[in-house]
Amino acid sequence: MRDLHRGGPLHMLQQVGHDADGAIARLDLGPFRPFLVSHPDHLKHILRDRSDNYPRGAAMWDALGRLAGKGIGGEGAQWHASREILKPAFSARHLSSASEQMIDSILGAVQDLGRRAATGRPVDAGREMTRIVQRVIDPLFFGRLVPAEEGDRLGDAIATAMGSLLWRMAMPFMPHSIPVPGDRAFKAATRTVNEILRPVVHQARAGGAGGDGNDVVTRLLNGVGADGAPLTDEQVCDDIVALFVAGSESSAIALSWVWVALAQHPHVAEEVVREVDAVVGRDRPRYEHIRKLNYTQMVLKEVLRIYSVGWAVPRVALEDDVIDGVAVPAGATLAISPYLTHRLDSVWPDPHRFDPTRFTPERNRSRHPLAYVPFGSGVHQCLGEAFFGQEAALIVAAILGHYRVELAAPVGPKLSLTLQPREPVELILTPRR
Repeated sequence: MRDLHRGGPLHMLQQVGHDADGAIARLDLGPFRPFLVSHPDHLKHILRDRSDNYPRGAAMWDALGRLAGKGIGGEGAQWHASREILKPAFSARHLSSASEQMIDSILGAVQDLGRRAATGRPVDAGREMTRIVQRVIDPLFFGRLVPAEEGDRLGDAIATAMGSLLWRMAMPFMPHSIPVPGDRAFKAATRTVNEILRPVVHQARAGGAGGDGNDVVTRLLNGVGADGAPLTDEQVCDDIVALFVAGSESSAIALSWVWVALAQHPHVAEEVVREVDAVVGRDRPRYEHIRKLNYTQMVLKEVLRIYSVGWAVPRVALEDDVIDGVAVPAGATLAISPYLTHRLDSVWPDPHRFDPTRFTPERNRSRHPLAYVPFGSGVHQCLGEAFFGQEAALIVAAILGHYRVELAAPVGPKLSLTLQPREPVELILTPRR
């Protein structure tokens, strides 16, 4: 465990990744020595070609399962059943039909943000992006069942829970009966999340859903599990918690990194503002604007390349295997690292340079299909990829259409369960005249 203290986990990951240069390496975490995987060819083998041999089940999923359950956040038959129930909620058709609701939510949230920023004091991007994202997902996902006044407490609890799991990831051999750093905070945060979200299911079951029947709560209540029986309240609750964690925490972190990147690269920010003005102008944003915000979409992709929120995704080998000449024994943990994949010199020329034009259609076609994996790949690829792209483009356009955004102080990254800002991302918003 010495390496976790000398320079921190991110320094260790970067050093091992640099030395490996795409080859499969081992992370030395004392008695826990997972394989570290970053080359696109190796990702293809694990996530696509032999995905049946590499299910979830490593330390991260075990720890996260204590918060998000074993349904959509797990593995196996129940995960598949939940995914099939939820898939239509993330289809292109449904996202198109839900766009007006999404735009209303974003514009209302940005107006509220403007009132808080009018004092001239910096606002916390993490909290503000969480508020906006929750404002979006509550009607679309939960039929407005989540109490608005609980939003900040819910966002703080999820962030705390996710931020307290790194030691559990690094020490999977430690029984849960033996406390490690972060356990107390995780348990308290999990209690808060359950106190707020689990009553949503009981209210919906009793007929209190406020949506149109297409929200995910109603879909889950009407769905069946792997055994062909209707989902229990416990199973529905697990999936709701998992969706809220993914839909709010990860999205809010990614959006916070957007403002860091734009502040660090003002010429990119100026180009995004020019595009927003040209495409949206002073009009109300519309669904058809999204596909016209080409440069903005490329910026969002480059942010997710540089700041890979899901910096490591573990898998476990069920049977002995060989990957590119490296023997992988049954039971071994493999840590797939998008953070390192997105920094490989052999795939990304000058990989540490922020360059949105990497994502032109021509350059996308010429790249290995698994060189860019912020949403994973294969059977577990994130259902919300298109949802995030739509939501994020509209949020950035709505904010930059009305405000000039500055960073109050420099911000660096740190590793937790996700790649998070080391310091609060404080933004100064000035109305555009």
